[in-house]
Amino acid sequence: MIVQACDPGSAEAQVLVAELSAALAALTGSSGQASFSVDDARAARSLFVVVKGDDGALLGCGALRPLEGEVGEVGEIKRMYARPGTRAVGAALLAHLEREAQGFGYRELWLETRRVNARAVAFYVGHGYAEIPNYGKYVGRAEAVCFGKQLA
Repeated sequence: MIVQACDPGSAEAQVLVAELSAALAALTGSSGQASFSVDDARAARSLFVVVKGDDGALLGCGALRPLEGEVGEVGEIKRMYARPGTRAVGAALLAHLEREAQGFGYRELWLETRRVNARAVAFYVGHGYAEIPNYGKYVGRAEAVCFGKQLA
């Protein structure tokens, strides 16, 4: 599989983001679209990536952006998605975003998911993320759970 940077407004990116939004809406009642704009991944120290199979098939996507109000040391993971039935896509995607975050000078990564999304919660915990107090717009929202990880 290949993980590569991609314009978040491209057709490939939009196909995957639409699938993610539909899956989130079915699971949580919210698509999550209000928490991310394509411009978020076009700013400095940001990126959007897609994962493709060796045959060129789209397998997943993810984004990294600076976390507003956090003195430049914290990056935020957004729009993480691996198509159902794929193997190791999420792990490859997360590892890539973590390496890029280090290259951008981030010391820590934060993210939010919904408590009801047990698969995502287990995935992040399994990859070294620990629950942190809810931040930003997630403060006081019982349905949200936030995670953080210190980068090497």
